[in-house]
Amino acid sequence: MNPEIPQDEIESRWEEMLAKLTTLLGKRPADLNSVLFLIGVQELGQGAKNFSKEQKQDLIHIGICRILSPSGHYEFEKLDADGWPHYKLVKKLPHGDILSQELFLKSHILRYFSAQL
Repeated sequence: MNPEIPQDEIESRWEEMLAKLTTLLGKRPADLNSVLFLIGVQELGQGAKNFSKEQKQDLIHIGICRILSPSGHYEFEKLDADGWPHYKLVKKLPHGDILSQELFLKSHILRYFSAQL
């Protein structure tokens, strides 16, 4: 799914990014969804607060949309009345097994954080 970056390099860079996040947050993100949640919170821009289960799922979705926007899969549409970003799908996501989907997301997250960290 991301032929330009070998799997071992993605995993190595992923571990480096997690180490930086651990330093910043004081806690290591548990998994891929935790990182997507953090991106969603960052993109929402309302700071850390208690979110409902549904809001947490929405924040993970925002994270996915945001990281896949630069590659043309999603496009920012609008902010709603509560300040939540909305995206629309503009290019189908590639199909693949779980590992290739995970690597696809990780490579996009690494690209996102290369501008942030």
